[in-house]
Amino acid sequence: MSVKHALLTLLDRGPMHGYQLRTEFEASTGATWPLNIGQVYSTLARLERDGLVVPAEGGDESQRLYAITEAGHDEVAAWFATPVAGEPARNEVTIKLAFAAGTPGLDVAEVVQIQRRATMKALQDYTRARERAGTDLAWQLVADSLIFAAEAEVRWLDHCEAKLARAAALRSGPRPASQVPSAPAERSGSRR
Repeated sequence: MSVKHALLTLLDRGPMHGYQLRTEFEASTGATWPLNIGQVYSTLARLERDGLVVPAEGGDESQRLYAITEAGHDEVAAWFATPVAGEPARNEVTIKLAFAAGTPGLDVAEVVQIQRRATMKALQDYTRARERAGTDLAWQLVADSLIFAAEAEVRWLDHCEAKLARAAALRSGPRPASQVPSAPAERSGSRR
């Protein structure tokens, strides 16, 4: 997530101070990604250093207003015109399951189930949040993204579970003929 670009986009709407930026950021994302005020001010300092924002006139003495520069406008336009790189993010669930699969004596299927329960709860929470979003388009889009990501994670966990079952079946080897289920007996009579 680009806090830098999000803050620049908010400043493109008009001058704001750090607390306003934090409040607007959290309102735009439905408070899904809480933003530390220290991160806001350290980002503003870098933006000022890079010539993308400047101190603005107005406001009270206790809170410094910032305004976007022409270079900042150009940075926002470039951000919106550039697709997000398709680099895979470090997903802790993926890493956890990859390491769990190689850990002797660990019930990886249970690790999958623990994650599935947590993801299903998150999915329910995101669905309720989307309903509360009302007509707020920004929050609807964020909630939809979270819902789709959670649904994808559930599908991936289903896939992991199936792979684990196949791997367990291969490890146990072929079953003796006495344990292989026989074909169901045909019913008498014919079907037409």
